[in-house]
Amino acid sequence: MTLRDDARAVLARWTAPTGEEELLREQFLGHLGAHDDAMWRSCAPGHLTATTAVLSHDAAKVLLTHHPKAKMWLPMGGHCEVSDASLEEAALREAVEESGIAGLRLLSGPLALDRHRVWCHPPYSWHLDVEYGAVAPPGAEFVISEESLELRWAPVEEIPEPTDEATRRLVRRARALLLA
Repeated sequence: MTLRDDARAVLARWTAPTGEEELLREQFLGHLGAHDDAMWRSCAPGHLTATTAVLSHDAAKVLLTHHPKAKMWLPMGGHCEVSDASLEEAALREAVEESGIAGLRLLSGPLALDRHRVWCHPPYSWHLDVEYGAVAPPGAEFVISEESLELRWAPVEEIPEPTDEATRRLVRRARALLLA
């Protein structure tokens, strides 16, 4: 199974929690059908990406990156790579690479979908973001990568600004699943 096939299967079986995300799910599936390279950064109209909200073991905090291009506090995430066998694998790989934390445990997902404008292909293109949650082991210490201006553990109720509603929503959903 290719990564594109995995993405189709994941999105086909995912039940969107909102009408807006159902429309996104349908758009993402349409994009996958229309573009052979829909999983890769080379797809100029837009491409699927994987994001992961990393929570502390007790679900009290979320690890956020101050993104150098977006200039916002965001979860870990990014582009899929040829070595990724699944969206889950891409989400976990990005979280580990950007946090430096070994032993992250991915929660069952995806938890949300988001579509946002980016600058991969000037003047802009779209990230079709499939979003997950992960749990860090107790005592986890992060390591700042070249992809971050700063990393910070923040209380889930006090996500720093600037951020966006997609980040807040993903953190709420990941926390609710972890505490369930």
